Amino acid sequence: MIEGKIHQEFWPVARTFRNVLPRRGPGGAALVVYHRGEKVIDVWAGTRDEQGNPWEADTLSVSYSTTKGITSTLMHMLVDRGLADYDDAVSKHWPEFGQAGKAGITIRQVMCHEAGLYDIRSMIDHANRMLDWEHMTRALAAATPCHPPGVAHGYHGLTYGWLVGELIQRLTGKSFAQVLKDELADPLGLDGLYVGLPPAARGRRAQLMLAGVQRSKEGAERFRRYLQRIGTVFAGLRIPFDPTQLAAALVPDGIEDVDFNSDEFQGATIPAANGMFSARALARVYAVLAAGGELDGVRLLSRCTIETATRRQNKGLGRVIPFPMHWRLGYHRPFTLGGGVASGFGHFGFGGSGAWADCHRNLAVALVLNSGVGTPFGDTRIVRVSTAALRCAERRGAG
Repeated sequence: MIEGKIHQEFWPVARTFRNVLPRRGPGGAALVVYHRGEKVIDVWAGTRDEQGNPWEADTLSVSYSTTKGITSTLMHMLVDRGLADYDDAVSKHWPEFGQAGKAGITIRQVMCHEAGLYDIRSMIDHANRMLDWEHMTRALAAATPCHPPGVAHGYHGLTYGWLVGELIQRLTGKSFAQVLKDELADPLGLDGLYVGLPPAARGRRAQLMLAGVQRSKEGAERFRRYLQRIGTVFAGLRIPFDPTQLAAALVPDGIEDVDFNSDEFQGATIPAANGMFSARALARVYAVLAAGGELDGVRLLSRCTIETATRRQNKGLGRVIPFPMHWRLGYHRPFTLGGGVASGFGHFGFGGSGAWADCHRNLAVALVLNSGVGTPFGDTRIVRVSTAALRCAERRGAG
């Protein structure tokens, strides 16, 4: 049973949403769509845990790499205010970062994944180090790039969050969680946008159900074999791809020991991977961006900065993932059936979540869920609901 509100012109999106829900067993999701500044879809269904408790309108779920889009938006807001420039050296604001051949790495190179600092496996001895902000920023400051910065792009699947997050902290003098609250959650009235879940919000969270990928050595080994199979497929298609680089960027040693459902993991600050979002909060951030930076009297960004932030920086295959992401600054091009939305920008995540905006259509889409695995960039569920939303928006027109 789907609950919520549906604009009559967006019923196909609700039908698609219903079809992506688990047919057997536990699991739930929420989907919110804005068009022309109006919330046209606000639906939820299914269960938030294995005990069968229902998904609620304000349920929160770990959204993995979808978090990067929110982190990037905060950085753009600081650039918009003149606190930094995209072509500043990172070391201008974070002096310790300038060692080991990194003095010339720019904020732009970090945000379009050209810094060569994706190999988290070589930086830490165990995945539980990710829960320690100071340890991770020291490790990144000491790290040597995998390739000369700017000559290639490789997805900084986990390290992106501390790289951009530490810059945000240095520029503001506040913790990342406090900046998120002060600059996005409070101005937009959002009760569901966290990177570092506070204890008071724990009762609203969904339980992740990842089919044995984590919390077991067998699950971690299955995931590694999955990466190897991807490599075999792409080798057969004569697409150059080294699965060891994907594993180095996304599967640090000991990842099987990290409980993604634990208070410790969800309460840590991992701005590339552990955002706890409601669909309503996530969609509203992107609705502001889709409207040119201002919605309902609240301005986050200038149109000029949005245009700069969402301009494509590179194309072609990266060194970590074997397909073109068309990186903007911290966002990638959304995926839809029939091709990507050329003017769109956002970020999808492991487990199927995702959020994106399109200024040309004034459209924003956000999906959060708690079951399934997919790929590091969502799966067919976010693609299918995004495609349905796009088609409905096009039929409805710009208005």
